[in-house]
Amino acid sequence: MSSTHSRPGTGRPAAPAGRAGAPYGTKGATGPIDQYGSFQASLLYCPHCHQATPTRERLLLVLPSGNLYEYLCTRCGTSTGSKTDNQRVETELFRP
Repeated sequence: MSSTHSRPGTGRPAAPAGRAGAPYGTKGATGPIDQYGSFQASLLYCPHCHQATPTRERLLLVLPSGNLYEYLCTRCGTSTGSKTDNQRVETELFRP
């Protein structure tokens, strides 16, 4: 007999013991898991085109708290949304 079991009806092996039912992005045995990092929108609703269109990301502002990006419709150039990337970068002020 084999020591591996399969999920009923799927034919795939069951999850390893200790991780069964654990949600994605939770802390594992090796530390926290950064499941997704940063999202980038590929389609957003354009109010000018009246449909979801491909987007282009444009850097708008560089702030101490993070970068501000704007999403633009690739068909007409209308702003369809924005996002703030909250990745902090250590900045230092230099004195002469």
